[in-house]
Amino acid sequence: MSGPGRARSWLYVPGHRPDLVRKALDGPADAVVVDLEDAVPAAAKERARATAVAVCGTDPGRVWVRLNGAGTPWAEDDAAALAGRAVAGLRVPKAEDPAAVAALAERTGAPLHLLVESARGLRAAFDLAACHPLVAGVAPGETDLAADLRVRDRGELGWARARIVTANRAAGLASPVASVWTDLADTAGLTADCLALRDGGFFGRSVIHPSQIGPVHRVFTPGRDEVERARALLASVGAGGDAAWVDEHGRFVDPAVVAGARWVADLADSLAGHRTGPPLHDDEPAGLPAGKETS
Repeated sequence: MSGPGRARSWLYVPGHRPDLVRKALDGPADAVVVDLEDAVPAAAKERARATAVAVCGTDPGRVWVRLNGAGTPWAEDDAAALAGRAVAGLRVPKAEDPAAVAALAERTGAPLHLLVESARGLRAAFDLAACHPLVAGVAPGETDLAADLRVRDRGELGWARARIVTANRAAGLASPVASVWTDLADTAGLTADCLALRDGGFFGRSVIHPSQIGPVHRVFTPGRDEVERARALLASVGAGGDAAWVDEHGRFVDPAVVAGARWVADLADSLAGHRTGPPLHDDEPAGLPAGKETS
């Protein structure tokens, strides 16, 4: 369970650190993203790629790999090495060209999670989301996107986020995954931002340190009361059929409300008994080194 719409946390781990990759796979993140891009210096790209290849198949439901972007010296070798591997999917940075994305999907045969990190990518978001059946989702990479748009306050990216949410849903894809929160010390800020993004149509979040996994999971896991209300509403569906009705509690119910309740109940079922893994110590991070930003 590590695809968009089900995975709550996506932990980035530098691929040239196999020790950290192993620790991440033993931990509670819903998805582990072996990073070949931002977190890896040029001299370590081949070592990072070898690590990614080695872990493919060890936990294929959770392992994603973030490739180097198209046009970089490493992109071609990344695609060749990972084509046909048993992996949950590939994260594609700086996605801008739907034709190039479709070609990558055909070549690798893997689900693709596209990162929009530029004005050109944002303009093409709808085409990117619909360009190939293997596109699993489109998400913002907000550090790069804000820089390219010359937006000084990432809180002002609401319009861009809404466009990406709409692009995913218009293509029949799951809700997009939120970008990273880079202030590792500000847990309260992370929680508040997750709540706002959840309510704005996002599900799950990329994280860069294991200390961020708990707050992210708490926000994106339906609460007991919410799940009980959803199940009770679904139990009353038979009385109303496909039309709108008022249930015994005086709530107006129509097919859209039922669909929302069904999503909550299905999500709760998929998370029931989900692995939490052993606790990770903050002084031995399984994610990026403290202070390292990624998008």
